[in-house]
Amino acid sequence: MVRGSLSLAVVQPECVPGDAGANGVIHARAVVQARARVVVFPELSLTGYELDAALVEPGDAALEPIAAACAATGSTALVGAPVAGPGGRAYIAMLEVSAGGASVLYRKQWIGGDEAVRFSPGDEPTVFEVDGWRLGVGICRDTGIGEHVDAVAGLAIDAYLAGLVHRSDEVAEQERRAVSIAARCRAYVAFASFAGPTGGGYHHTAGSSAIWSPAGDVLAQAGARPGDLARATLE
Repeated sequence: MVRGSLSLAVVQPECVPGDAGANGVIHARAVVQARARVVVFPELSLTGYELDAALVEPGDAALEPIAAACAATGSTALVGAPVAGPGGRAYIAMLEVSAGGASVLYRKQWIGGDEAVRFSPGDEPTVFEVDGWRLGVGICRDTGIGEHVDAVAGLAIDAYLAGLVHRSDEVAEQERRAVSIAARCRAYVAFASFAGPTGGGYHHTAGSSAIWSPAGDVLAQAGARPGDLARATLE
């Protein structure tokens, strides 16, 4: 069977730090605006980069507006949130949200800095499929760890998707990592990076969310403002 194209968007929503309910509504609006089959949000997008925020369960009411938006648009949203895991441990995670609800797709493997006070590292790379496309995922620091990138490359992916929180002076590093991942995975790369203030001491974040080709060329790029997005069709 011939695989069709895949529409993909990276979004950088406005954020109400610590308020998953308010952010869920903002996320839902972003899904509708994105008009894409897969919509990628930044790291901890549902709470902001607040490392003490309440953990989010897959059945949390805050996710209901996002699931409804996905049902209306046929989208799958990748949402960043802190979650509980085995043994009562907490993780920085990526949730897969669709018309059917939400589930934990991936737990960040390479935590760093103050994250380690509360959060445990995830234990394996992840790939999932949408419309025949194999999509690998990562969260922020993962994207700069060669061991992680090599493991995801070994999963024979078509695209690598990640949610980020970077400072405004880290745009060049964000772009360097994307080009490196594209080359190592021979795949498209999509980074959704927070813009504006997002809590946790991040008063200014990088934005500049973008989608790159397997050759490392920028296909679409957002600006530095909250609310911006970038969209591309993968062929």
